[in-house]
Amino acid sequence: MALHAVILAGGAGERFWPASRNKRPKPFLEVVDGQSLLESTHRRAKRFASPGCVWVVCGRNHAAAIRRETGLPANRVLVEPLRRNTAMAMAWVAQHIAAQDPEGILTVLPSDHRIPDARAFAAAIRKAARAARSARCIVTLGVKPTRPDTGYGYIQVGPPAGRSHPGLRQVKRFVEKPDAAKARSYLRRGGFLWNAGIFVLGARTLLHELEACAPEVHRALAPMARNPRARSGAALLKAYRKAPSLPIDTAVMERSKNVWTLPVAFHWSDVGTWLSLAEELGVAPGESRVLHGELLSDDRGGNLVWGADRPIALLGVEGLAVIDTGDVLLVTNLDRSPDVRGIVADLKKKGRRELT
Repeated sequence: MALHAVILAGGAGERFWPASRNKRPKPFLEVVDGQSLLESTHRRAKRFASPGCVWVVCGRNHAAAIRRETGLPANRVLVEPLRRNTAMAMAWVAQHIAAQDPEGILTVLPSDHRIPDARAFAAAIRKAARAARSARCIVTLGVKPTRPDTGYGYIQVGPPAGRSHPGLRQVKRFVEKPDAAKARSYLRRGGFLWNAGIFVLGARTLLHELEACAPEVHRALAPMARNPRARSGAALLKAYRKAPSLPIDTAVMERSKNVWTLPVAFHWSDVGTWLSLAEELGVAPGESRVLHGELLSDDRGGNLVWGADRPIALLGVEGLAVIDTGDVLLVTNLDRSPDVRGIVADLKKKGRRELT
């Protein structure tokens, strides 16, 4: 029985456009601490995972780059034939690991989060894993909120999980990303945590919950479970074609009665938008930050700049993200930066795939 780390690296990172593209998505970007988000996640995973138990789930286009960056062998980089969101990705890797280690515990990690205190994170995962193993429950990390952020989902905390598991709480409900008024009320009332999207659970527990809560996902993979010899590329493709595209939150977490949360206080960010990255880097009135390139002049400050080959000069502006990738220049108010995925959608409709 081992503790496995499963890194999900199949997302497109469209809110980080134009730096994040299909060919080089967000996890590969060096945005903080001089290393890519994927590299940082892999290093955190190795702190708690059993030897030889770090896995990555990704698409075909990025498998080779992921193997190079992480040094993982090919048999621990699981390549999805189609994009089907996180429920199917987690179901497949759980089935794969359960066939080798039926009592294995999985920690499922997005590949693009920033958690500077890796030691505290590893300790939290080990505590969650002990609960997941003994109680056969799902444990999700809940981050104590520091501001009324509307970019995160929330967890409403229920009663204590029991004397055997001090600090853990049952989940009363998951809440979608709220508007500003609701987010402020959550902080005033207390009892709400940010949903970090980090899950700790047994491989077989996940498969059981999928059968109960998301039977369409379970049915898609069932033929491969009944006949392990049928786990060929063709069988996997057939399963993915049958499977719906569902996030694990709506497929299982919001429906299951078997979810606990471990509240944690260490710093965490999903670095999901240019705005959240600006906050992470300390952009403030009078304080700009330059990720790449050369900023010649900026008389007001308060801007986030990503330059390419040409120098950038700013005059009389503040609160902007200025993202120059050479072939595309994005200029947006930081508070509107979460909306850039709408630009990506429009480009796809227009057939401008070379820019996405």
